[in-house]
Amino acid sequence: MRNRFISVIPAFVAALVLSPACIAHAQDDKDKFKARYEALAGNKEFDPHDLSGIWTLTRNDHTLGTPAPPLTPAGVAAMAGRIVDANGASGNAPWYTCNPMGFPRLLNDDEPMEFIMLPNRILQLFQWEHRIRLLWTDGRELPSGENLENLGPAWYGHSVGKWDGNTLVVNTVGLDERAWLDNQGHPKSFHARIEETWKRVDSNTLELQLTLYDPEYYTAPYVGSRKTYKRMPDDATTYFGWYGLFAGITEGICAPLNEVEGYNKGFRDPGQVKP
Repeated sequence: MRNRFISVIPAFVAALVLSPACIAHAQDDKDKFKARYEALAGNKEFDPHDLSGIWTLTRNDHTLGTPAPPLTPAGVAAMAGRIVDANGASGNAPWYTCNPMGFPRLLNDDEPMEFIMLPNRILQLFQWEHRIRLLWTDGRELPSGENLENLGPAWYGHSVGKWDGNTLVVNTVGLDERAWLDNQGHPKSFHARIEETWKRVDSNTLELQLTLYDPEYYTAPYVGSRKTYKRMPDDATTYFGWYGLFAGITEGICAPLNEVEGYNKGFRDPGQVKP
């Protein structure tokens, strides 16, 4: 009797091990272990529609990254009088007299930028100028015609975004012509449209491409290069216990009241290349 009971045990164990419920439980444990491992390794799954985080450019020349197409006569006239930085001397870019950099120049700046995702819009926070940019994703149409004329020009324009698969496509119109397109002083007209595409390649990488459509000032669309942003770790954006771009060691604001003492001595003068 005892021998018969012992002989049943292997069969019972085999049935238990091979049962569907037991296999499913083992697979569940394996998946949980894999998830924990990938999280520790920094390879956990990410949502390509979630651009949240603080990002910084890996390489920057303060331009769209490619040579501009030829200007029209109107474009040449709009660019007249603009002096770019050369031989250690500053030019006459608007930001040197405490004016906003404007879009897209601020986007191509050295300072970091943060995405904040909301249900009907996306916020871009910029360290420099303490600027907030609104990208509307609530289905509204891009301003045009009389509507655009009534809104008028703005340093950062009027922006509407939508998702095309895993790519965020943002179009901006109504840009103030006084703001330079880049450090080379290229112009953009009020009726220009700038398209920007954002794609989250992995958990720590964003890709950006800008294209300027401005037949008033350019003989062809100005297609920029793909630029890469990397996520900044929390400890790189935490200052004296305060986290975030607006809690940094500097406000990054050019204010006329302290322009000479603050901006010139703290930023412009040290940043110039000495001949």
